[in-house]
Amino acid sequence: MDLTFTHRFVKVNGINMHFAEKTPSFTDNGASRPPPVILFLHGFPELWYTWRHQMAALSSLGYRTIAPDLRGYGDTEAPESADAYTSLHVVGDLIGLIDAVVGGDREKVFVVGHDWGAVIAWHLCLLRPDRVKALVNMSVVFEPWNLKRKPISMFKSFYGDDYYICRFQEYGEIEAEFAKVGTERVLLEMLTYRNPGPILLPKGKSYDDPVSLPSWLTEYDVKYYVSKYEKSGFTGPVNYYRNMDRTWEMMGAFSNAQVKVPVKFIIGDQDLTYHIPRTKKYIHDGRFKSHVPLLDEVVVLKGVGHFLHEERPDEISKHIHDYFLTF
Repeated sequence: MDLTFTHRFVKVNGINMHFAEKTPSFTDNGASRPPPVILFLHGFPELWYTWRHQMAALSSLGYRTIAPDLRGYGDTEAPESADAYTSLHVVGDLIGLIDAVVGGDREKVFVVGHDWGAVIAWHLCLLRPDRVKALVNMSVVFEPWNLKRKPISMFKSFYGDDYYICRFQEYGEIEAEFAKVGTERVLLEMLTYRNPGPILLPKGKSYDDPVSLPSWLTEYDVKYYVSKYEKSGFTGPVNYYRNMDRTWEMMGAFSNAQVKVPVKFIIGDQDLTYHIPRTKKYIHDGRFKSHVPLLDEVVVLKGVGHFLHEERPDEISKHIHDYFLTF
């Protein structure tokens, strides 16, 4: 499989955004028509690179594939203000990216998201459904705005103050801890996490145990991530978590709003997000479908963890292709 990509920068929403792109060598939809575009949105602690397998596979099938480093990640600019990482900021970046690389203010794209990329994808579809043909989302479900479920206090009630999202809230604190642990070890801890239980980061946590790489994560992959995080740091990515409550406050106008684009949702049965209290029941008892009325399919992959698109790249690529082929 050809894993070479074109890298470009574009000015969007006041920042310079880096994205990788792979165009098809052929089109099967007529020579005069451009190929359909798939926009891939990564999570934490990933980069555009997490989608390399899907980009290669889908471009070989006639799609133009685009994957940005989201704001604060990798080679995309990181605004200094901690407040500049709400979902509305990131959705604004993506609309600017779609306008710049696809052309026209009415063009639609296919979207694929995972983890934080899934959160942003839900908000993109909620705020700008006119720009999305269909969505394949992974790991994080859509739940409508709820007055009684302010994110950080909710997670504290579930898991306590040592839960990683709670530990990320104090500006500079977790960055200092990560600096002591070292970039490579932090990334290894996150990328190899396979326990369906919550990630707990108590102060003074020991990182002495050896870490074995799973079959889907190579030394080269680790070095790529490390090189980018050593350059840009963790503050930008962690600022997404610091804005969870702020985004919640800003989204109050969308109470009871539905996501009205066609959706396929995929999650691993060993994914920690599948085991967040009430989530599994919510997915399967009809409420998820009631809030995403065009939800066509929910796929639960057996024996698969959080980084399902890396752990099962060919299977995920096939799920994406089979779904988007219907449009």
